[in-house]
Amino acid sequence: MKQMNKLKMAVLLVCGVLAASGASAATAAQPSNRLLITGSSTMAPMVAAIAKRFQSRHPEVSIEVQPGGSERGVSDTHQGKSDVGMVSRSLAEAEKNLYEFPIARDGVAIVINKNNPVSTLSNGQLLGIYTGKIANWRGVGGRDEPIMVIAGPAGRGSTELFTHYLGIRYDVIKAQRVLGDNPERLKATAEHPDAIVYVSVGEAERKAKAGLAVKLLPVDGVGSSSLNIRSGNYPISRPLILVTKEPPTGLIKTFIEFALSPQVTDIILAYDFVPYLD
Repeated sequence: MKQMNKLKMAVLLVCGVLAASGASAATAAQPSNRLLITGSSTMAPMVAAIAKRFQSRHPEVSIEVQPGGSERGVSDTHQGKSDVGMVSRSLAEAEKNLYEFPIARDGVAIVINKNNPVSTLSNGQLLGIYTGKIANWRGVGGRDEPIMVIAGPAGRGSTELFTHYLGIRYDVIKAQRVLGDNPERLKATAEHPDAIVYVSVGEAERKAKAGLAVKLLPVDGVGSSSLNIRSGNYPISRPLILVTKEPPTGLIKTFIEFALSPQVTDIILAYDFVPYLD
């Protein structure tokens, strides 16, 4: 409930800021028909797709999206080097002077084969599996079968979020297979009865509902679902936010309003993130 209240407050803040007038844009020297957006590599492809759709409706506008990490998004915005920053985490206390606009959330699910009798894993068991200390399902109450550990590549958003949650470096993961996209990882898990994988909650949820032979395990007692991610209760999740130095006006305001609207919900879903609103 506390998390939901925070989310409601964030939405109210967004509405209040977007209604503000008379404030200067973050980079007033920039041409009024151009935007530079920098920051989170996780967010960059999604924001670039949003920008492309925005430009199709506003052909006079030019938007450049540059990845480089959340730290760059914060730094560039503070220094006025970019009009909008992308940050795939909560802002630190020292960064709270920025104006933040959550456009989506990222969440990672722990997924196993649908026919695996295991129904839950503790954080310690999950850590043991991914570091090679637990190599058989019997060790966590399952069948006497070796665990097929599947991981995503280093640098992927799901990998970054998963390793941060477990408090480990990527190089300590002991995986039998490293697979790229979420659909590829889920397909392998559905085909191998003793596989385990971490993937985007949104993609896993959709594929499971469509009949793929996988199931999402709860994490720390919380069900893996878009609803729980949206409410802020799901532990392996993070906000994806746009930030500005000043209350947005002009083109910056128009773009952020567009990025917060139902007009881009399909784009957010296409990149396996969770929209704040249905």
